[in-house]
Amino acid sequence: MNAVAIFDIGKTNKKAFLFNESYQIVWENSVNLPETVDEDGFPCEDIVALKEWFLGCWEQMKSQTQFNLKAVNFSTYGASFVYVDEEGNPLTPLYNYLKPYPESLKNEFYSKYKGEEVFAVKTASPVLGSLNSGMQIYRLKNENPEVFDKVKHCLHLPQYMSFLLTKEGFTDITSIGCHTNLWNFNRMKYHKWIKKEGITEKLPPIHNSEDAIYIEGDISVGIGLHDSSSALIPYIINFEDPFVLLSTGTWVITMNPFNAKKLTFDELQNDCLCFLHYKGKPVKASRLFAGNEHEIQSVKLAKHFDAPIDSYKHVLYDKDIITKLRTKFKQYTKGDSAILKDCPFNERVLSDFENYDEAYHQLMLDLIAQQIVSTNLVIHNSPVKKVFVDGGFSKNSIYMNLLAEAYPTMEVYAASMAQASSLGAALAIHDNWNTKPIQNDLIDLKFYKH
Repeated sequence: MNAVAIFDIGKTNKKAFLFNESYQIVWENSVNLPETVDEDGFPCEDIVALKEWFLGCWEQMKSQTQFNLKAVNFSTYGASFVYVDEEGNPLTPLYNYLKPYPESLKNEFYSKYKGEEVFAVKTASPVLGSLNSGMQIYRLKNENPEVFDKVKHCLHLPQYMSFLLTKEGFTDITSIGCHTNLWNFNRMKYHKWIKKEGITEKLPPIHNSEDAIYIEGDISVGIGLHDSSSALIPYIINFEDPFVLLSTGTWVITMNPFNAKKLTFDELQNDCLCFLHYKGKPVKASRLFAGNEHEIQSVKLAKHFDAPIDSYKHVLYDKDIITKLRTKFKQYTKGDSAILKDCPFNERVLSDFENYDEAYHQLMLDLIAQQIVSTNLVIHNSPVKKVFVDGGFSKNSIYMNLLAEAYPTMEVYAASMAQASSLGAALAIHDNWNTKPIQNDLIDLKFYKH
C-alpha cells in the first residue's frame, strides 16, 4: 500500500501520520516534547529533542513493511526560524515567537523604514514584535553579528524539517507571506529592507509548495508549509464557490481567499492581516482570541454556578432562551468594532442569570457579536457564498445556530476532517506520489439553516 508521511509540528504536541492514497490515516505517532530555554532563560523549542524524535519516527515509518513510503511533507507552526551554518548545524536556539522584542530596536527599525503605519500596510503585517519572524533575523544581525555572519540559511521551521532529509535549503511562500515583515504585498516580492540589511543571500530560493525533492531513489520530500495555510488547502481543492473558513481553536481565524482588496491600517489595527496560500495568492484573515475567552469564562461560570468545568458541552441551542436574553439585556450590534477589544460578557453580572444554561447562552451571544465584527472585516466587498467552521466551535450548537442567523444569505456549515493541516500538507504534494484522483468527500459538512 502506497503511503505519504506527514509531520505536524505544534508548539507542544508533535504528530506524525501515514496517509494512504485515499487520504485515510493508517499509522500515527505523537509526543509532547518538553521545552528548553534560550540564553536569556526564555522558554523555547528544544531543537535537538525535536530532531531526535523526527529522525527516530522517520526510521520507524520506513520500517513499516506493509506500506510503500512514497513521500513526506511537513506542517508546522510559523514565525520561527532555524539558523544553520555551512555544515547544516543550528547556530542558535529556536527562539520563541512570544519572546518580548526590544523596544529600542523595534523603534529603530520602523523609523528607518517609513514608520509603523506605512510599513505594516505594505507588508500586511500588524506590528507584533517577535511574531513578525523577519524581526527575529534583524535582532540576530544587530545583537549577535558574529553568529549572523556564520549563517548559511535562515530556514522557517517547516523548511528546516525538510532540510534534515534533503540537505537542501528552500524558502516557502506560505511561511514568508504570513505576518513576517518580509514580503511586500504591493509588489509581491521581498520588501527592500531585506537587501539593505544584507539578509537576501541568507534566505534560500523560493520553491513551489507543490513540488518535491527526491531522496533515497524515489521518495518525494515536500518543503513544508505553515500550518494555517496548510489547513486551508483541502477547502481550496474541494470548493469552487467563494467561501470563508473560520478556523476555531484558541484563536478564531477567519480566512477569505476571495478578497483581493489591499489591507488598510484600520484593518491591521483590528487584528487583520494577509497571508499567502500554497499557490502564492493572498488570503485576507482576521483574528479573534475567542477560544481563549471561552475558556476563561467557562471557568468563571462553573465556579459561580457550582457546576463541572465542562458543563457547556451539554448545553444545546435553545431559541426561547435567546429570545428572552435579547429582551432582558442589552445586546451588541454588528457594526460596533469597539467590542473587539474586550468581550462584552466581562461586563455581565452573573447573578443576573437564572441558571448556568442562560448565562452560557449570553456568553455565546457576546462571543458571536465579536465574531461577526471580526469576520465582516474580511468578508467585506467579496462574493462569499459559504461559511465553513472547523475546530472546537464547529461542535457548539449555540455558536453554529447564532452564526447561521447572522448570515442568512449564506450557507453556513460545520466542517470536520481528520487532521486538517496534515491533510493539507499531503494534498499539496499529491501529484508527486499519488496516481489516484483526489476524492471530494474528504470534508464532512453539517448545514445550519436559519
